[in-house]
Amino acid sequence: MILDAFRLDGRVALVTGGNRGLGRAFAVALAEAGADVAVLSRSAPEETLALIERAGRTSLWVPADLAAFDATAVVEQVTGALGRCDVLVNNAGLIRRADAADVTDQDWAEVLRVDLDAVFQLCRAAGRVMLAQGRGSIINVASLLSFQGGIRVPAYAAAKHGVVGLTKALANEWAPAGVNVNAIAPGYIATDNTAALRADPDRSAAILDRIPAGRWGEPEDLIGTAVWLASDAARYVHGAVIPVDGGWLAR
Repeated sequence: MILDAFRLDGRVALVTGGNRGLGRAFAVALAEAGADVAVLSRSAPEETLALIERAGRTSLWVPADLAAFDATAVVEQVTGALGRCDVLVNNAGLIRRADAADVTDQDWAEVLRVDLDAVFQLCRAAGRVMLAQGRGSIINVASLLSFQGGIRVPAYAAAKHGVVGLTKALANEWAPAGVNVNAIAPGYIATDNTAALRADPDRSAAILDRIPAGRWGEPEDLIGTAVWLASDAARYVHGAVIPVDGGWLAR
């Protein structure tokens, strides 16, 4: 049956930034599809872990700060506790808003460290395990700003453009070994990262005016794409960057 191809029974997923928002939605959806799920976050993701357990799956908290962490140790903790690592969702991200002329070197470096360097380091560490297994799926969270420049977020835009390049580069190398590397590019989603935009009446109205769907997205709008990319249903999908944006890029 076709729906069986979307099941993740017997697999183990690692989701970064799973304390709330998109990360929580991804983690819970993967669990509901059958995967045991490790959640990387700085503080204990108690609600996320409870929802994973409620879905009948095993949960694991991996405490780490992506600004200063050891990716190999993170993956070893996951494989040591859960036996393997089949899915990696690089969701955690950092955004700093300022006029480009006023961006400090520190802010630039911190955004690139979390949004790009850590993504590569986790891809590399998890990829080694997946290559040895002969199977795996890496899902990087890109952005509309992987295609556009945005306003007052030069470091974030640069990092998210880099995530797309990294996704394609790794797909080229690892597809022959059965490891899928793809990216999801969320549109304007109601999360902490967009709180400032949603609170600005003028900016919010301008954004909504361009979205054909006519609304801000919700984290649940992305989970079907994530489960699909993690599953055998997407086994021939390599190096794709899939917008889930209410039609923004088509406008």
